[in-house]
Amino acid sequence: MPNRLSQEIAPQLPYLRRYARALTGSQQSGDAHVTACLDALVADPGILILDDGAKAGLYRLFHDLWAGLSLDATPEDETPESERTVQERLSGITPAARQVLLLTTLEGFPPEQAAKITGHSEAEIAALLRDAVAEIDRQTATRVLIIEDEPLISLDLSEIVESLGHAVTAVARTAEQAVAAADSNPPGLVLADMQLADGSSGLDAVRDILARFSVPVIFVTSFPERLLTGERPEPTFMITKPYDPNAVKAAISQALFFRTRASVPSGSEARLDSRAS
Repeated sequence: MPNRLSQEIAPQLPYLRRYARALTGSQQSGDAHVTACLDALVADPGILILDDGAKAGLYRLFHDLWAGLSLDATPEDETPESERTVQERLSGITPAARQVLLLTTLEGFPPEQAAKITGHSEAEIAALLRDAVAEIDRQTATRVLIIEDEPLISLDLSEIVESLGHAVTAVARTAEQAVAAADSNPPGLVLADMQLADGSSGLDAVRDILARFSVPVIFVTSFPERLLTGERPEPTFMITKPYDPNAVKAAISQALFFRTRASVPSGSEARLDSRAS
């Protein structure tokens, strides 16, 4: 492979490995696909089309060489839980839709470039992307517990949750109500304010709930700095009041897609955080 071509390709290889791993569900399988792609390129550098740049050309070559192969693989045992969850989600999507989803989201290619890389038309790209998103929505549909003492905010959060296809099981105004609601109908997601109607702590409620269930939690607070202290553990997902509804939707989708279990502070941190609202 000419030295100039090697210099253009080398910076793209970590991204291609990431893509291949997500596509195949296995680092070992993904790396084997990338290695075979590079072997073919070394044997014949002329097969790489650079009209749209080195990155797009490399991904297009990858797809040209491996079209029609089974992309499913069993994740390795040492794969982190969050990555295994992503692999499980992606494995439920058809290979073509999975490719389009990963190319346009993980790799950031615009639809027209994704079309050239995969050999689909732009109309087919749009349809495949819709299919992938619909399948993810179907996989992640769940029951949501809202812990919020302000009626207007709880109503707004309920509307956002339901617009995404989820069901609100209860709206709790106190920590005691929240724990009781979770015991009665275990949630798949919790949206939690910090300072509640009777002066109780949403953080305490979440801690009690997490002692019973493994569930992702999104905290809603006017004072995020009281939780983001730089110490561990810290909440994975947090929305700052006043919030953008789109930010809430994005946080819900991320939390459910990765099935991320919440982290909550304890001890002296909890006493500080219970003052946040």
